[in-house]
Amino acid sequence: MSEAETISNEGTGLLYALLRAGFNVLLLVVAVLLVGFVLFVSSIERDINDPPKADGISVLTGDTARIDEAMSLLANGKAQRLLISGVYQKTTKKELEALGTRNSQYLSCCVDLDHEAQNTIDNATETSAWAAKHGYSSVIIVTSNYHMPRALAELGRTMPAVDLYPYPVIDKKVHLDDWWLYPGTTKLLMSEYLKYLPAMVRLAATRVVSKIVYGEWRSRPEEIDEP
Repeated sequence: MSEAETISNEGTGLLYALLRAGFNVLLLVVAVLLVGFVLFVSSIERDINDPPKADGISVLTGDTARIDEAMSLLANGKAQRLLISGVYQKTTKKELEALGTRNSQYLSCCVDLDHEAQNTIDNATETSAWAAKHGYSSVIIVTSNYHMPRALAELGRTMPAVDLYPYPVIDKKVHLDDWWLYPGTTKLLMSEYLKYLPAMVRLAATRVVSKIVYGEWRSRPEEIDEP
């Protein structure tokens, strides 16, 4: 065998080894993601738990069921005020009352509307500012159960000094127990999982930056430099 053929064979062998190693790494990543997805779905709350009393309540809008549950918590004395975050810009309290919002008598006295938030990251920013404005140290978070993990990750990043009490709203259209039998549920949960992963990365990165810059996980959200 000539020297040129030997070099060619060695190059082919090296390329094959690299491709095989890359494929194995890809399989490992996919396996880890799938296991993580199953664990993520398993961690989603199936039942509503009664939260402790808090200074405030923040409901992340998505459907009227979330608002109704948050209003019931307010009516039952679970907190002083309620923030409805992510309300459509032209929506008013009168319109919410006209929609048949439960315990709507509290809208005029004890409810604030956030018209700025467009997504969960914005919800966290606006809720943090609202809690800081009122000097709240504890907030009940109301959102759908499948959305709660990501919401807590984003909120934990923006308001680390505030105790967050999750109040997951159960969506009966989402079949958590047999999710693999329902394509719509599977698609929704996978989408939520893929959004949850970068939320956790942002939370971890912010903690690391805070630790490096300040030597501690700073207690005031406005003192934290986001990565």
